[in-house]
Amino acid sequence: MIISKDASLLGFNTFGIDVKTSLFVEYNTVDELKAVLTSEMVSGKRMLHVGSGSNLLFLSDFDGVILHSGMRTINLIEETDEHVFIEAGSGVVWDDFVAYTVENGWGGAENLSLIPGEVGASAVQNIGAYGVEVKDLIAKVKTIEISTSSERIFSNDECRYGYRQSIFKQEFKGKYIVTSVIYKLDKDPVYQLGYQHLEDEVRKNGDVSLKNIRETIIAVRESKLPDPKILGNAGSFFMNPVVPKQQFLELQSEYPTIPHYFVSESEEKIPAAWFIDQCNWKGKQLGHVGVHDKQPLVLVNKGGATGQEVVHLAEEIQKSVKKRFGIELYPEVNYI
Repeated sequence: MIISKDASLLGFNTFGIDVKTSLFVEYNTVDELKAVLTSEMVSGKRMLHVGSGSNLLFLSDFDGVILHSGMRTINLIEETDEHVFIEAGSGVVWDDFVAYTVENGWGGAENLSLIPGEVGASAVQNIGAYGVEVKDLIAKVKTIEISTSSERIFSNDECRYGYRQSIFKQEFKGKYIVTSVIYKLDKDPVYQLGYQHLEDEVRKNGDVSLKNIRETIIAVRESKLPDPKILGNAGSFFMNPVVPKQQFLELQSEYPTIPHYFVSESEEKIPAAWFIDQCNWKGKQLGHVGVHDKQPLVLVNKGGATGQEVVHLAEEIQKSVKKRFGIELYPEVNYI
């Protein structure tokens, strides 16, 4: 176990905000986590569990205890004729997990290549990309209840997954810590290539395969998204708005080329990046924070930015989109 006082959080938020925490604790087993939760070091103190911090924006130093998982094992726990069930520790880097599944020929996670973060966060955030959401792969989520230090396993249904949502972000926010996730993967992969022009891009690089899909998606993401090690960012800052069909049709009548994705007979999803781009934010900078010049959905730390500066830019973007389109943009990033 690692325990540090007045610890820097630069390595635990991809925005690169230079803040500290009163106490940092990294545990390596479920028993260690239980011991921490029942110890004097956390008793009565503000507490936050983090992964790599790819969905966090620290607004100031954290007066409390930051917990982080050092559980980084990946194990095959069950196998059928059609599927494998893989249990990954919450501290496993998500893209390392995806690479592991592709190397073993197991399908399902390849479209989620290069998404930042760790396995634990995948189950909380319901991460998604290129037409796939991680909820479609999750069989069970193993957790510890913070108040009782008792273990609980959530089924997929019990997690109440929705678009970038789960019970861990709603009713049980801050009440459970994910210790590991069990994923159900295909031994005979079913490729998901219907998102935009993904299949065309994949076929440019050869035959359709797990390896080719992964490499193509990595190349596309790297061409559009800045490396947080070079330019601090949290990836997609805003969620894509899902709007009533009638509101979408009204927008489409005025903007015939507006991009959109079918959600249901009553709703359509519209890329937040399109709204931001239409409001001419791409490449603009306020103080030490800017809108990425290739992907307007990404806000970037130009160097020395504070969390408050990021919030200010985000709020200005939200105001302009609301004023022009009547659309509310909501941050995907959590303000701490």
